[in-house]
Amino acid sequence: MINAIYGKKIGMTQIFAENDTVVPVTVIQAEPNKVCQVKTVATDGYEAVQLGFGAIKPKKVNKPMAGHFAKQGTEPVRYLREVRVENAAEYKVGDLQTVAAFADVKKVDVQGTSKGKGFAGVMKRHGFGGGPGYHGSHFHRAPGSIGQCATPSRVFKGVRMPGHMGCDTVTVRNLEVVRIDEEQNLILVKGAIPGGKNGIVRVRMA
Repeated sequence: MINAIYGKKIGMTQIFAENDTVVPVTVIQAEPNKVCQVKTVATDGYEAVQLGFGAIKPKKVNKPMAGHFAKQGTEPVRYLREVRVENAAEYKVGDLQTVAAFADVKKVDVQGTSKGKGFAGVMKRHGFGGGPGYHGSHFHRAPGSIGQCATPSRVFKGVRMPGHMGCDTVTVRNLEVVRIDEEQNLILVKGAIPGGKNGIVRVRMA
C-alpha cells in the first residue's frame, strides 16, 4: 500500500480531547493525491509511484511537464512527488490516495522544509553562550577561538561557526494523529511540524 500522502500545512490550533484536556494540533490539508506515473524495476530500476496534487491552469504548465502528463494520459497538477512502494504494478495511473487511508493510523512521521533564518551567528545557530555582557568586554556574540596556533595551523572540519540557518529538510517522527476529516481532507496531528504556513509536507505512516 501507499504509506504516505502529501499536503499543505494550514497552521496550528487547539482542540478539546474526550477527557476535556486541551490538545495543540497542526492542521494539514491533504487533498486527494493522484497517481501520475508508476515506476517499476523493469522500466526505472526501482519500485515507486509518482503522486500529483494541487490544481494548476494548463497554460501555466511548461512544455516538458505538459509532455510528461500527455504521455501518462493524466491531467496536469502543480506538484509531483514520489513514494517508494513494494509492488508498484498493483497501482495504475489515476488511482487516488486520500486521508481515508490514515483513518486507523495512530502515529505518523511528518517531513517538511524548515523556516529559513538567513545568515545567523553562533549564538542563534548553535546556542553558544557568548561573552560577558558588560561594557568594555569587546567580546559579546563572537565565536571565540576556532583552532590552535602553529599546530596543526588550520581549522578542523566540522567546527560550529556562523552560516546559513534553516531551509533544511526536517522530519518529526511519531506524531499522534488526533483527528481525520475526510470531508475537508484534513489531518490533525498533535504538536508542531516543520515549515511555515502553506508549506508542502509529507505525512507518512510511522
